[in-house]
Parts: sequence; C-alpha cells; structure tokens
Amino acid sequence: MDKLERYRYIIKKILSEYEKLASQTPNPPGVDSILSFDDKNDQYIWLVIGWQEGRRVKGMTVYVRIKNDKIYIEEDWTEEGIATDLLREGVPNSDIVLAFHSPEKRQYTEFATA
Repeated sequence: MDKLERYRYIIKKILSEYEKLASQTPNPPGVDSILSFDDKNDQYIWLVIGWQEGRRVKGMTVYVRIKNDKIYIEEDWTEEGIATDLLREGVPNSDIVLAFHSPEKRQYTEFATA
C-alpha cells in the first residue's frame, strides 16, 4: 500500500471509530451524525447536522484533508486530538499539519508547518 492509500485508510479508520464511539450516546431526534469520505479530493469530514427544538444544529467535529502528501487537520474538536491517533497509527509528525493554527504559530508545535 502506498503512502497516500495508507493515509486514506488510517483517516477513515480513525473517524469511523470516533463516530461509532459517539453513537453510543445518541444524538437528539432530528440531529444526525455524518461521516463524509471523499477519496477523489482527499477530504474527510465528521459533522452533526439537523434541527432541535426549532433551531438549526450544525457543527464540524473533524475535518482532515491530504495535501502535498501530508495530513492537514483543519478542524478537530475531539478530546485527545486526531493527531494523537495518527501518531499511534505510525504517521510521522513531519507529515501532520495542525492547519487550525496560523502558519506563524505552527513552528512552535512538534508537527509540520506545511
């Protein structure tokens, strides 16, 4: 399995595990948890969307994309952070970009700057 295919597999595996764990505590009626895997454009999203008590509910829990052979974490509202799980799966920190930080701040993390 080449690097890109391996990263796709790992991301989908981790997000599927997150969603499965979160589904043990059901969403309110009318609110759905959605996983969206787009291998063609290398974008992977876990979000909730729907209606609750007449109000729109929407929130992106995790948004990850692969760009320039690196994994860009654009949004991450998980407890430990998806970067931790990526490292556990053997992805080197030099291939992980914490894109939710500004480019100026990324240099102070243990991860890639871009």
